[in-house]
Amino acid sequence: MLSGHAHRAAPAELGGAAVHVADLLSESDVDTLIARVQPTHLLHFAWIATPGVYWESPENVRWLAASRYLLRSFAAHGGARAVMAGSCAEYDWSRAAVCDERSTALADSAAGSPSAYAACKIAMQRSLAEFGLQHRISTAWGRIFFQFGPHEHPDRLVPSVIRNLLLSREAPCSQGTQIRSFLHVADVGAAFAAVLNSAVEGPVNIGSDERVTVAGLIDRIARQIGRPDLIRLGARSSGAHEPPLLVPALHRLIEEVQWQPRFSLNDALSDTVAWWRSQAPVSAPAERRG
Repeated sequence: MLSGHAHRAAPAELGGAAVHVADLLSESDVDTLIARVQPTHLLHFAWIATPGVYWESPENVRWLAASRYLLRSFAAHGGARAVMAGSCAEYDWSRAAVCDERSTALADSAAGSPSAYAACKIAMQRSLAEFGLQHRISTAWGRIFFQFGPHEHPDRLVPSVIRNLLLSREAPCSQGTQIRSFLHVADVGAAFAAVLNSAVEGPVNIGSDERVTVAGLIDRIARQIGRPDLIRLGARSSGAHEPPLLVPALHRLIEEVQWQPRFSLNDALSDTVAWWRSQAPVSAPAERRG
């Protein structure tokens, strides 16, 4: 379900699936759509995610309320299984390293206050679990780690580096010593589809077991494009609260959901670079730290 006010044809990659368009921030639109479609399964991603804005935006509270309403409407019309998207931002980054769904503390247990984004995502995960128990519907929550791919916001790390290099411009980045787990967006979608089609309940980390430093990721991009001379590591400072290691434990995704990614990291970067090359002309990117 997408924001809008009409029915439209599905993109070719959806194989002829029907697309129903509605404003999920409108309760009447939600009720009308759910009543018409009568879905048995719900996979919900919509939320504010604008770089530089979403961490503390008041829109997080609106999306928390809208997501709760969507869940209620879904259940009221006979829905059986709901899966929603969360984030690794829910974990307490002051103590996080390898984040485990069953044992790693969440941000609202930390000494400081979590961001508005993290607080609302945590609240929605708890609402989803409690609602599922009360109304006897199956629920799961995917915590997405770091992702990239075609159509990503141009100000985010991977596309900003790619676009600078394709324009033969310097790419100012942080020192990039942080270790992360990056997953192609198509694999993120496929992982959620696998979770939706499984009987697994509760939080499930969505990420890759291929770990890399941010500098290593940037170097791979630069070598694929052939412009490592334009990378400027250390030209930007790292975020004040960026942990040195933040990666997912994936036992639930691999063993319980029984899912594996299709893309290796190198293949994922190749696909993404090729997509940005196809976007001609490439406009000058906004600066972005790495």
